[in-house]
Amino acid sequence: MISDLDSQHPHWEKTFTKNQEMFGTEPSEPAQLCANILKQNGLNAILELGAGQGRDTIFFAQQGFRVYALEYTAIGVETIRKKAEDLGISHLVTVIQHDVKNPLPFENATLDVCYSHMLFCMAFTTLELETLSTEIRRVLNDGGLNIYTVRNTDDKHYGTGIHRGEDMYEINGFIVHFFNREKVENLAKGYEIVDVSRFQEGDLPRELFMGILRK
Repeated sequence: MISDLDSQHPHWEKTFTKNQEMFGTEPSEPAQLCANILKQNGLNAILELGAGQGRDTIFFAQQGFRVYALEYTAIGVETIRKKAEDLGISHLVTVIQHDVKNPLPFENATLDVCYSHMLFCMAFTTLELETLSTEIRRVLNDGGLNIYTVRNTDDKHYGTGIHRGEDMYEINGFIVHFFNREKVENLAKGYEIVDVSRFQEGDLPRELFMGILRK
């Protein structure tokens, strides 16, 4: 990674299989980096938003972390639960079906880290993302980290497909919200920006930001 410090939910169910094929089963690069950060800082309790089929959830649990995974789709929840049971790590994984447009189902200051890989670039408006960012800050312990990735406006898909308002475009039936640096900084209100990095993922490749924010 090179430092660069200079919708709707019905789509989610029908694109689950497509995303499962797109994103694979091995842990993502951001998840591996996140695990290293947690180990270096002695952190343990992770909230993962938009866990999908659980490739990062399972990886975190296999590293010994306590994972609370929120996923919108029923099929995603059941898939993660079965994987955790089959691997004998279900004691480390709590999976909850939840719409992140609603308040997060946790008390104030109860978690060390919130992690999400490309959840923020789904079909959420900027206002909805600001609300979610505030909710994440609420459930984090003092000094807790909000680590997330989003596709950025340098991505080859940006500006293609059907425009759905703001910087959202529907591409092959799936709405993507693209981020510029200003939007990343706007979502960091109330946090300290530890780092914002650019990286690539997939065959296109997709162009992403990874933000690391501290409460």
